[in-house]
Amino acid sequence: MNDEVNLPIVMIGGGGHASVLAEILLTQRREILAVISPDDVSQRTVFKGITILEKDEDILKFDKDKVLLVNGVGMMPKSGFKQKINEHFLSLGYQFETIIADSAFVSPFSKIETGAQILPMAIIQTGATVGRHSIINTGALVEHDCKIGAYNHIAPKATLCGQVETSENVYVGAGSIVIQGIYIGTGAIVGAGACLTKPLESDVVLYPPKATTSLMSSN
Repeated sequence: MNDEVNLPIVMIGGGGHASVLAEILLTQRREILAVISPDDVSQRTVFKGITILEKDEDILKFDKDKVLLVNGVGMMPKSGFKQKINEHFLSLGYQFETIIADSAFVSPFSKIETGAQILPMAIIQTGATVGRHSIINTGALVEHDCKIGAYNHIAPKATLCGQVETSENVYVGAGSIVIQGIYIGTGAIVGAGACLTKPLESDVVLYPPKATTSLMSSN
């Protein structure tokens, strides 16, 4: 986590991903001063008692030296929205907290860069690096000596075998498998359930095999 572990948090976003992050933080007894969301979040009980503000500009009410930001906006393929938000507030001098869920396993011999988010039950093995502002989602496995670039999203239950290397803005879909030693270029997408067995060039999408359904006659 960030060295300034006692600084309170301002959360950007009020959707599902933000809710998961908020629960992690509250479980760790971190103070969340405000949630920034233009949408109604009253049905999300995890935000009960937390100040809700509607505009990103409301963050400027908080001293950049006295809070840490958490970007709770989900990271969708090819969107770039999360990165745009981060870079805007970084340019204004704000810093982002690094989040590691208590139930995640993170090797002490791995490196987690600033702003990364490691969600519950994720596993980061020895020698691995997770780049800044990347998401390692629920139950994902990053094996030994992998190098995950900045602004990646490794979706739930994805498996990266040893020595996989990714560039920036890579999306590895839920339940997919990347075998050992594979390189994935900038902006590439590994579709949910796919198995990547050879390098993937920048901006290329690997689709999983199409599902087929067999219908048995009732006669």
